[in-house]
Amino acid sequence: MDARFRALAAPATARIRHWVLSAFPRGQSGIDYDHPAGDPGLFGPDSVTWRIHADFPGMLSGGLCALMLQTLHPRALAGVWDHSNFREDLVGRLRRTTAFVAGTTYAGRTEAERLIARVATIHARVRGVLPDGRRYAADDPDLLTWVHVTESYGFLQGYRRYCPDTLPAGAADRYYAEVRRVAEALGARAVPASEAAVHAYFAQVHGELACDQRSREVLDVLSRIRLPVPAAGLSRALFLGAGAALLPAWAHAMLGRGALRRARDAAAARTLRGLGPLFRAALDDGVAQRACRRVGVDPARLHRWPARPAASVVQASPRR
Repeated sequence: MDARFRALAAPATARIRHWVLSAFPRGQSGIDYDHPAGDPGLFGPDSVTWRIHADFPGMLSGGLCALMLQTLHPRALAGVWDHSNFREDLVGRLRRTTAFVAGTTYAGRTEAERLIARVATIHARVRGVLPDGRRYAADDPDLLTWVHVTESYGFLQGYRRYCPDTLPAGAADRYYAEVRRVAEALGARAVPASEAAVHAYFAQVHGELACDQRSREVLDVLSRIRLPVPAAGLSRALFLGAGAALLPAWAHAMLGRGALRRARDAAAARTLRGLGPLFRAALDDGVAQRACRRVGVDPARLHRWPARPAASVVQASPRR
């Protein structure tokens, strides 16, 4: 990005930076991204995952898309409904999820494994019974797979839609093959490892999905979320609309998003796409850049695509 663009965009990028750091403050997670030197973590600088997860607009909108999808699985939703304070602290939940994804992506291997073990311990305590008598548990391999697939789908679609960089052929399959190692370390099984497998998975689980009263209440809470930022209503509308624009067609139908709402989502998507270069200029010193420095590579490498996966991309899943 040239110096002239940075100078012209400086007022806008300063506002964007203030917005992002107000909503997602740095330095509160306790995650160490700077040590040990040379440690590539679970993925490494030549992975697709490091590139996709470095794009803030795609990650936030993709995460919101995933939340919308997750409301459609009654057993997965039950854990949130019965065991979290999402009604009072949805922002906190978003921040914790963001920290987990960032840490498992960019921290060193030991730190990433610590985060996975902590979440697995929390999952082991979350279990209960649905109103219809069915039991659920957060560490159920099927539910872990659902949460993982909705998140990785949202992040990938967010990158495609909102990042100025173009996703090369084959990168989507590489991404799904890489990120499944975190889900498998948490206990997920039969995790889709390609884009075709993800589409087949959605078709397979479709019969288990429903938009019920609980779904609608969680979506209502999401629609009223107030991020601690200036122009909170506009910011919410932009990112929720941009997230909804990433939903697959079958989810639009289940969630009752009619033609007018989809038109508004498309307008939000166009706006966020146009803002992509400004977000990149405003957030050029985050955890992805710190991870690059830890392994001794230029952060600009995240905007160049290697011809084929590096050895670090095909390492075994982390130990549990």
